[in-house]
Amino acid sequence: MISLHDQRDNMRERDRAISFKGAHFPPEVILMGVRWYVAYPLSTRHVEELMEERGVEVDHATMNRWVIKYSPQLEEAFQRRKRPVWVSWRMDETYIKVTGQWSYLYRAVAKHGQTIDFLLTEHRDKEAALRFLKKAIRRNGVPETMTIDGSDANAAAIKSYNQEYGTAIAIRQVKYLHNIVEQDHRGGKRIKRLMTGIKTIAAGPDSLFGRELMLILL
Repeated sequence: MISLHDQRDNMRERDRAISFKGAHFPPEVILMGVRWYVAYPLSTRHVEELMEERGVEVDHATMNRWVIKYSPQLEEAFQRRKRPVWVSWRMDETYIKVTGQWSYLYRAVAKHGQTIDFLLTEHRDKEAALRFLKKAIRRNGVPETMTIDGSDANAAAIKSYNQEYGTAIAIRQVKYLHNIVEQDHRGGKRIKRLMTGIKTIAAGPDSLFGRELMLILL
């Protein structure tokens, strides 16, 4: 559990790592708005109203631009400070609606629920799973074991990665060990249903990363 003192230190260091050049609002106001949007089941219009109640005049369109602009910078700052992850991963995918079409969110979490990485894709197949694996391993190292459900595509992707890179990631298909990922997916879907929705699949990762960041660091 991160202490309140550590949380404040993390926020101050993230503020220094993010460029607010050209911003018309103080950094603490921008980050407060982004935090509300990604951490709670609020739309940008809800955040606009909350800001107005606190004497800050900012419209929902500006709020949306903040999320898209500053989430990648938050990600970069986070990656520099990210703690080492466990060598045992849980991997799964779930669906999420983007521009009226269902897309797929691949996620991996560590043994105790720590988010390792994620990827939003248009397809749910071996190629998408392999692309996610390469991204996650490139940024977090090679796990010793990967727990998945009965997905043939995910199993094939792991085997393909092992063959291509000479690794020996063990595949475990044990349902009860997989509950951590599935339960967190359900929480994510409840939040996204109450939000106005992701406008494009290109902007999706920025909005989604904000939520993942809140789960990891705060």
